[in-house]
Order: sequence, then C-alpha cells, then structure tokens
Amino acid sequence: MQHPNDVDPSSAARGGAPPAKFESVFRDRLFVNKSAIVTGGGTGIGRCVAHELAALGADVVLWGRRTEPLERTVGEIVDDGGSATYVTGDIRVSEDVKAAVAKVIERCGRIDLLVNNAGGQFSAHAVDISANGFDAVVRNNLLGGFVVSKECYLSSMQEHGGAIVNITADHSRGIPLMAHSSAARAGMANLTRTLAVEWASSGVRVNAVAPGFVASSGYDTYAGEPFHERLVELPRLTLAQRHGTESEVSAAVVFLLSDAAAYITGQEIAVTGGSDLVNGLLEIEPHGRLPPFSGFHRTSLPTALGGSD
Repeated sequence: MQHPNDVDPSSAARGGAPPAKFESVFRDRLFVNKSAIVTGGGTGIGRCVAHELAALGADVVLWGRRTEPLERTVGEIVDDGGSATYVTGDIRVSEDVKAAVAKVIERCGRIDLLVNNAGGQFSAHAVDISANGFDAVVRNNLLGGFVVSKECYLSSMQEHGGAIVNITADHSRGIPLMAHSSAARAGMANLTRTLAVEWASSGVRVNAVAPGFVASSGYDTYAGEPFHERLVELPRLTLAQRHGTESEVSAAVVFLLSDAAAYITGQEIAVTGGSDLVNGLLEIEPHGRLPPFSGFHRTSLPTALGGSD
C-alpha cells in the first residue's frame, strides 16, 4: 500500500542506511537541565518526540496507561545515551494526574516542558457513533490535555514558567469519518489559545501542532475501519504528494518548546504537507520534489503502508 512517492522514513533523511542516533536539526544540548513530560510517549509521534527531546539533553518522562510500550521506549532512550523514565496513569482522571505529576516533580524538581500527545480515536460515519463513543474520544483528546496542563501549571509552571505543546490534528476543514476527534481537536486548539492568554504572566507559552497524514504506528490502529481503506489515497490530498514522517512533526514540537519560539504563543502550526490548500481547482501532479525528512533512527513504516511487524 506504499505510495510511489513515499520513502521509507528510516532511510529518508540523508539517503542510504539509517543513522545510529537521532539526527535532530537542532543544536546539541538544547534542553540540558530541562525536564519534559510527553504523554502518550510510548508509541508513534509521542515516542519520536520523546527520543528527540532526550537526544537534545532533556530529562524525559513518558506518560501512558500501558507499561509495556513505555518500558520499551525508555529502554531505547537509555540505550541511546539519554535520560528517561515513565509514569502511568489515566490522563482523564484527576487523581491519577495529581499522583503522576507529583512523581515527576519528585524526580526532576520541576516541570519545564509538556507535550500533550496522548489521545486516540476510531473511524466511523457520524451516524454510527454512539454518544458514549463520542464522549470517550472527546475525553481522550480534549479533557485529558486540559487536566494534565492544569496540574502541571499549578504544581510547577505557575512558579517556574514553561512551555506546553498540544498535539491536535488537521481539523480546519473538519475530519470526515472522525466527527468526535475533529470536534475534540478543534476544542484543544481553542483551549491552547485560551491558556496562552491566562498563563502568559506566569511565563508559560502554550502552542499546538496539527499533524496531517503522518506515517506512524497510529495508522495500524484503524485496521478494518473506513479510514484504513483510504490510507493509500491520502498522499494525493496533499501538496507534498506523500505521507508525513514522525520527525517532521517532532521538529515542529521541539521548535515551539525551544527558546527560539519565545515570541510565539497561542498558535497552532499545521504539519500537513499543504493539505488545507488542496481544493480541486488545480490538480496536483504526483511528484517527488518535496522529499521527507526523518532524523529518527528507530522509526519504521507502519504495516498499513507496507512496513514489517
């Protein structure tokens, strides 16, 4: 199912064999003496972000509900010479969040950076989504980010300042087959702007990154659902004429967390290959002139696009 213009991201960055470590475009030791939380950091885009932050010197705490992927990713980061640990807990439950944040502060002393990446959804036509199903996705993709952000702010960032990046989605034109997620992601984008205003005087910047069609392990969660059947067609809906890479999303996240973005807050950056500009007025010919960037040495194609298990 791999698109003709797609390149395996594990070897796309420089051509040839994948690098032996994360090849970030940012300077070494950018986040030394900084602590970072990445929710949903065990898999997909969150895993890539966690690796890049650790490669740049941050003390990274992965947060999720399932121990196995968290342990695996922490092991990878430590093997690569980085500093990482993990906490478990449901981001939608205040008691879990308070306990997890307390553990992070006990380890790190403070929280400098937060990436609200955890979430999830299923694909279905709106008429086939139950009220419970809609609520579950909104709680995953909106409520959880709010609860975690609030606790990190009250427990550390209100005093010390910090930077938050919320992972949303390409919701600007709605997301057919994912009405619940589209609504939640739009809500998170608006929450981003509101928190940026309310927390500015505490020295906290809040921004968002909206990924488009990104070739991560998340694709494999849609097996048997309507969205899965459309995966091979997605590149033609972008100006880049390909799927994005995890590293391209991570680079935007890292930039917004860095001091280089000190004058940017309350914004949402779209990492979508220009999909918002594809409107049918001009057909975009298939091309390979916007090749992918991938500095993530441990990435691989999802099985849905022809990768191995």
